Amino acid sequence: MVDTSDFKKGLKLLVDGEPYAIVDFQHVKPGKGNQFSRTKLRHLINGSNLERTFKSGEKFSVPDVEYTDMDYLYNDDNGYHFMSQSNYEQYSLSEEVVGDAINYLLENMTVTVVLYNERAVALELPNTVVLEVAQTDPGLKGNTVSNTTKPATLQTGLVVQVPLHTKEGDTLKIDTRTGEYLERVNLK
Repeated sequence: MVDTSDFKKGLKLLVDGEPYAIVDFQHVKPGKGNQFSRTKLRHLINGSNLERTFKSGEKFSVPDVEYTDMDYLYNDDNGYHFMSQSNYEQYSLSEEVVGDAINYLLENMTVTVVLYNERAVALELPNTVVLEVAQTDPGLKGNTVSNTTKPATLQTGLVVQVPLHTKEGDTLKIDTRTGEYLERVNLK
Protein backbone atom coordinates (compact mmCIF):
# COMPACT_ATOMS: atom_id res chain seq x y z
CA MET A 1 0.00 0.00 0.00
CA VAL A 2 1.16 3.52 -0.83
CA ASP A 3 -0.38 6.86 0.06
CA THR A 4 -0.23 10.33 -1.46
CA SER A 5 2.95 11.23 0.44
CA ASP A 6 4.76 8.42 -1.44
CA PHE A 7 3.90 9.83 -4.90
CA LYS A 8 6.75 10.15 -7.38
CA LYS A 9 6.95 10.08 -11.16
CA GLY A 10 6.73 6.55 -12.52
CA LEU A 11 5.06 5.07 -9.41
CA LYS A 12 2.59 2.34 -10.37
CA LEU A 13 -0.72 2.15 -8.49
CA LEU A 14 -4.27 0.82 -8.79
CA VAL A 15 -6.98 3.45 -9.20
CA ASP A 16 -10.55 2.10 -9.30
CA GLY A 17 -9.07 -1.38 -9.85
CA GLU A 18 -7.10 -0.32 -12.94
CA PRO A 19 -3.26 -0.11 -13.19
CA TYR A 20 -1.83 3.39 -13.70
CA ALA A 21 1.59 5.05 -13.62
CA ILE A 22 2.06 8.58 -12.29
CA VAL A 23 3.20 10.90 -15.08
CA ASP A 24 3.15 14.09 -13.01
CA PHE A 25 1.87 15.20 -9.62
CA GLN A 26 1.69 18.24 -7.39
CA HIS A 27 1.07 18.37 -3.64
CA VAL A 28 -1.19 21.35 -2.85
CA LYS A 29 -1.49 23.00 0.58
CA PRO A 30 -4.31 25.55 0.36
CA GLY A 31 -4.68 28.29 2.96
CA LYS A 32 -8.00 26.82 4.06
CA GLY A 33 -9.00 23.19 3.99
CA ASN A 34 -7.10 19.94 3.69
CA GLN A 35 -4.05 19.18 1.61
CA PHE A 36 -4.52 17.29 -1.66
CA SER A 37 -2.52 15.98 -4.62
CA ARG A 38 -3.23 16.74 -8.28
CA THR A 39 -2.01 13.90 -10.47
CA LYS A 40 -1.70 13.03 -14.12
CA LEU A 41 -1.86 9.27 -14.62
CA ARG A 42 -1.26 7.01 -17.65
CA HIS A 43 -3.12 3.71 -17.92
CA LEU A 44 -0.57 0.88 -18.12
CA ILE A 45 -2.53 -1.19 -20.64
CA ASN A 46 -4.31 1.16 -23.04
CA GLY A 47 -2.14 4.27 -22.54
CA SER A 48 -5.06 6.61 -21.87
CA ASN A 49 -4.44 9.63 -19.64
CA LEU A 50 -6.36 10.52 -16.50
CA GLU A 51 -6.19 13.59 -14.29
CA ARG A 52 -7.36 13.07 -10.71
CA THR A 53 -7.22 14.88 -7.40
CA PHE A 54 -6.64 12.80 -4.27
CA LYS A 55 -7.06 13.80 -0.62
CA SER A 56 -3.90 13.82 1.47
CA GLY A 57 -3.32 10.43 3.12
CA GLU A 58 -5.45 8.46 0.65
CA LYS A 59 -4.11 4.90 0.24
CA PHE A 60 -3.66 2.86 -2.93
CA SER A 61 -2.75 -0.72 -3.77
CA VAL A 62 0.24 -1.40 -5.98
CA PRO A 63 -0.43 -3.45 -9.15
CA ASP A 64 1.38 -6.76 -9.49
CA VAL A 65 4.09 -5.73 -11.93
CA GLU A 66 7.36 -7.46 -12.77
CA TYR A 67 10.56 -5.63 -13.64
CA THR A 68 12.78 -7.44 -16.16
CA ASP A 69 16.15 -6.39 -17.58
CA MET A 70 16.02 -6.53 -21.37
CA ASP A 71 18.24 -5.57 -24.27
CA TYR A 72 16.94 -3.12 -26.87
CA LEU A 73 17.24 -4.79 -30.28
CA TYR A 74 15.72 -2.56 -32.99
CA ASN A 75 12.63 -0.67 -34.06
CA ASP A 76 10.40 -1.09 -37.11
CA ASP A 77 6.79 -0.45 -38.20
CA ASN A 78 5.55 -2.82 -35.47
CA GLY A 79 7.25 -0.95 -32.62
CA TYR A 80 10.38 -1.16 -30.48
CA HIS A 81 11.70 -4.66 -29.85
CA PHE A 82 13.35 -5.89 -26.64
CA MET A 83 14.74 -9.28 -25.60
CA SER A 84 14.78 -10.72 -22.10
CA GLN A 85 18.27 -11.49 -20.82
CA SER A 86 17.06 -14.47 -18.80
CA ASN A 87 14.85 -16.46 -21.21
CA TYR A 88 15.52 -14.71 -24.57
CA GLU A 89 11.80 -13.99 -25.03
CA GLN A 90 11.11 -10.95 -27.20
CA TYR A 91 8.61 -8.17 -26.47
CA SER A 92 7.43 -5.32 -28.65
CA LEU A 93 6.44 -1.89 -27.29
CA SER A 94 4.58 0.80 -29.22
CA GLU A 95 6.04 4.28 -29.74
CA GLU A 96 3.44 5.70 -27.31
CA VAL A 97 4.57 3.33 -24.53
CA VAL A 98 8.27 4.00 -25.15
CA GLY A 99 7.59 7.77 -25.12
CA ASP A 100 10.57 10.09 -24.55
CA ALA A 101 12.87 7.09 -24.02
CA ILE A 102 13.22 7.02 -27.82
CA ASN A 103 15.74 9.86 -27.44
CA TYR A 104 18.10 7.70 -25.37
CA LEU A 105 17.80 4.18 -26.85
CA LEU A 106 20.83 2.61 -28.52
CA GLU A 107 21.01 -0.91 -29.94
CA ASN A 108 22.02 -3.54 -27.35
CA MET A 109 21.34 -1.10 -24.49
CA THR A 110 20.05 -2.76 -21.31
CA VAL A 111 16.82 -1.25 -19.96
CA THR A 112 14.15 -2.34 -17.48
CA VAL A 113 10.83 -3.35 -19.00
CA VAL A 114 7.75 -3.40 -16.78
CA LEU A 115 5.47 -6.42 -17.30
CA TYR A 116 1.84 -6.48 -16.13
CA ASN A 117 0.03 -9.80 -16.59
CA GLU A 118 2.89 -11.05 -18.85
CA ARG A 119 2.50 -7.98 -21.12
CA ALA A 120 5.14 -5.29 -21.58
CA VAL A 121 3.51 -2.01 -20.50
CA ALA A 122 6.32 0.43 -19.62
CA LEU A 123 10.01 1.13 -19.99
CA GLU A 124 12.49 2.40 -17.40
CA LEU A 125 15.87 3.75 -18.49
CA PRO A 126 19.06 3.98 -16.47
CA ASN A 127 19.47 7.42 -14.85
CA THR A 128 22.28 8.34 -17.26
CA VAL A 129 23.34 7.30 -20.75
CA VAL A 130 26.46 8.02 -22.79
CA LEU A 131 25.75 9.39 -26.28
CA GLU A 132 27.96 10.76 -29.05
CA VAL A 133 27.61 14.26 -30.49
CA ALA A 134 26.52 13.93 -34.14
CA GLN A 135 26.36 17.64 -35.01
CA THR A 136 27.16 20.95 -33.31
CA ASP A 137 28.46 24.33 -34.33
CA PRO A 138 32.07 25.11 -33.45
CA GLY A 139 32.60 27.32 -30.40
CA LEU A 140 33.61 30.91 -31.04
CA LYS A 141 37.19 31.75 -30.13
CA GLY A 142 37.40 34.34 -27.40
CA ASN A 143 33.91 33.66 -26.08
CA THR A 144 34.93 32.77 -22.53
CA VAL A 145 31.86 33.85 -20.60
CA SER A 146 31.19 31.12 -18.05
CA ASN A 147 28.09 28.91 -18.36
CA THR A 148 27.60 29.75 -22.05
CA THR A 149 26.04 26.88 -23.98
CA LYS A 150 25.17 25.92 -27.53
CA PRO A 151 22.81 23.27 -28.98
CA ALA A 152 24.20 19.87 -29.98
CA THR A 153 22.41 17.06 -31.79
CA LEU A 154 23.26 13.62 -30.39
CA GLN A 155 23.41 10.32 -32.29
CA THR A 156 19.79 9.52 -31.34
CA GLY A 157 18.49 12.88 -32.61
CA LEU A 158 18.12 14.43 -29.15
CA VAL A 159 19.15 18.10 -28.98
CA VAL A 160 20.76 19.24 -25.71
CA GLN A 161 22.53 22.38 -24.54
CA VAL A 162 26.26 21.76 -24.10
CA PRO A 163 29.33 23.88 -23.18
CA LEU A 164 31.06 25.77 -25.99
CA HIS A 165 34.14 23.50 -25.97
CA THR A 166 32.04 20.48 -27.08
CA LYS A 167 32.74 19.29 -30.63
CA GLU A 168 31.41 16.63 -32.99
CA GLY A 169 32.47 13.13 -32.00
CA ASP A 170 32.63 13.90 -28.25
CA THR A 171 30.85 11.44 -25.96
CA LEU A 172 28.61 12.98 -23.33
CA LYS A 173 26.82 11.72 -20.24
CA ILE A 174 23.15 12.73 -20.38
CA ASP A 175 20.59 12.56 -17.53
CA THR A 176 17.59 10.59 -18.87
CA ARG A 177 15.24 12.06 -16.25
CA THR A 178 15.81 15.70 -17.27
CA GLY A 179 17.45 15.42 -20.70
CA GLU A 180 20.34 17.62 -19.56
CA TYR A 181 24.06 17.40 -20.27
CA LEU A 182 26.04 16.23 -17.22
CA GLU A 183 29.66 15.82 -18.35
CA ARG A 184 31.99 14.86 -21.16
CA VAL A 185 33.14 11.24 -21.03
CA ASN A 186 36.47 9.94 -22.29
CA LEU A 187 35.95 6.37 -23.59
CA LYS A 188 39.61 5.75 -24.48
